Amino acid sequence: MTAGRRYSDEEIDAAIEALSEAGAFSEAEREVARAAPRLQKILAEAMGAGGWFGESHDAEVLKAATTPDEESRLSAVRTLLAEEARMGMMVGVAVGWALADRLEQQGPETKED
Repeated sequence: MTAGRRYSDEEIDAAIEALSEAGAFSEAEREVARAAPRLQKILAEAMGAGGWFGESHDAEVLKAATTPDEESRLSAVRTLLAEEARMGMMVGVAVGWALADRLEQQGPETKED
């Protein structure tokens, strides 16, 4: 969140609703794509610091991949992938908010035409 500014649940809900409109964040997608390699590094570091890419994660991957029963194995792998996606999204949102805070602290960019 921006420094010194707290958002109400209603403000957040309204912003999320606005994002669901077609093309609502196409400019943001272009900006993220341009910064993706650097943001990916930050995300990986944050996920690693949170224990998602350490020994316990490796053990869970091995456990899921080597479960003898095929149906149980597929379920374990799907669950692991879903958990990773959720955590990646949550950490990604946190990184995005932190980036927005930094950009706001820097002030408006002066553009030359």
